[in-house]
Amino acid sequence: MKKDERDEIAGRLKRIETLLAERRRENRLARYNAAAPVHQKQLAFHRCQKRNRWVLGGNRSGKTECGAVETVWRARGIHPYRENRDGVSGWVVSLSRDVQREVAQRKVLYYLYPGWIEDIVMVSGKSTNPAGGVIDHITVKNVFGGLSYIGFKSLEMGRDKFQGASLDFVWFDEEPAEDVYDECRMRVMDKKGDIFGTMTPLLGLTFVYNRIYLNERNDPDIWHIFMEWADNPFLDPGEIDRLSAALSEEELSARRYGRFVSGKGLVYPEFDERVHVIEPFDVPKEWYDLVSIDPGLNNPTSCHFYAADFDGNVYVVAEHYEKGQPVPHHARRLKETARRLGWHFDGKGRLEALIDSAAGQRTLAAQKSVAELFYEADILVNTRVNKDLFSGISRVKSYLKPLSGPPRLYIFSSCRELIREIKGYFWGSGDTPRKADDHALDELRYYLMHRGEPVPAKPPAQRSEILSDKERLIRRTRRNFRR
Repeated sequence: MKKDERDEIAGRLKRIETLLAERRRENRLARYNAAAPVHQKQLAFHRCQKRNRWVLGGNRSGKTECGAVETVWRARGIHPYRENRDGVSGWVVSLSRDVQREVAQRKVLYYLYPGWIEDIVMVSGKSTNPAGGVIDHITVKNVFGGLSYIGFKSLEMGRDKFQGASLDFVWFDEEPAEDVYDECRMRVMDKKGDIFGTMTPLLGLTFVYNRIYLNERNDPDIWHIFMEWADNPFLDPGEIDRLSAALSEEELSARRYGRFVSGKGLVYPEFDERVHVIEPFDVPKEWYDLVSIDPGLNNPTSCHFYAADFDGNVYVVAEHYEKGQPVPHHARRLKETARRLGWHFDGKGRLEALIDSAAGQRTLAAQKSVAELFYEADILVNTRVNKDLFSGISRVKSYLKPLSGPPRLYIFSSCRELIREIKGYFWGSGDTPRKADDHALDELRYYLMHRGEPVPAKPPAQRSEILSDKERLIRRTRRNFRR
């Protein structure tokens, strides 16, 4: 082969390598969380298999990246953690057209490699410069050979503009209006599609607080995660400290931590779902303690089973929460739960429980008190409970966050109503909590007041030099034996 031919081939290879390198640089999607540092909460969002997922995050926490990448993955048919489809259709919903252009649209374009785009239709501006205008929709080449559709909507259009379509997904970039949210849920129903949202909760206790965060309807498809500045490995720690010092407590709660805020304030701000809520495990029967009941008819009857280990930690291990049923029904359900758990009964097959002292009172409309009805159903209720509100709240706080050491109260994730109530318990007018959705919290107070103050954390044992040398010798001997 002649020299000029070799030079021509070498030149072609170099141009190909340059083109491939350029394309690798432009394919930002491939670099998303592909190398250290990894944003773990972004990955948790993408890996979750729930159909209604929300990131409640502070500003600059990385939440919008989640929505943009999720959208492009779905449109391309290359989602690494979910089933992929050809010809996917979805909407990106922003607060306004201006916000769309500056935030969600810009992020989607950032992660869309230009070669993947089949067509762009603009509301305003030129398709040759889509970032400078407002996009109506983008047609994306799907890896299965078809075309996917990403439409852009804004809340200012109103609910009527969200009707009619059949979609695979809807991404809410920031908090939607409730009527638009409900309409979009209808859009994904026939395709069993997904709703996902990324938002900073700046509007207070809206429907998102009740229906997503508290999940008051117990929708099994709903999932949420909080995302704050410290979760984003790409933010400078010094800048985080500087900006945190400049914000008020309420601003910090929303803008850094992505938490819902209310002018009245939470009764139990000490409660942290990541710490106090744990997955159920096989509780030793020696830990089983008492059942606590707050009875109701129109209001729910709330009952929980409480266990305590030998270090003084309390575990809420089972829940019964139901309204509109008579006492025999609740008693039967309690005994069923007790038998399932292997709970302790007395010698006559009766279950012991604490109950609101008001249950011992008779009314003109009833010949027997609620306590007597439970007693006849083999639930031995003790009405001698301490109902002092402020002492009880203080006791619960002391279990959630002792003066020293780890928390003393842990709630099984299966006790959804208690978790919902404690997350939504706010101070009302004056110095009293708002009297709503507090039935589980009442009987939690009865139990903890009955149990007493939390056991102080034990100081770490002091090891002598002789004991330390002995332990080192044992470890060294074990290592040598394994070799």
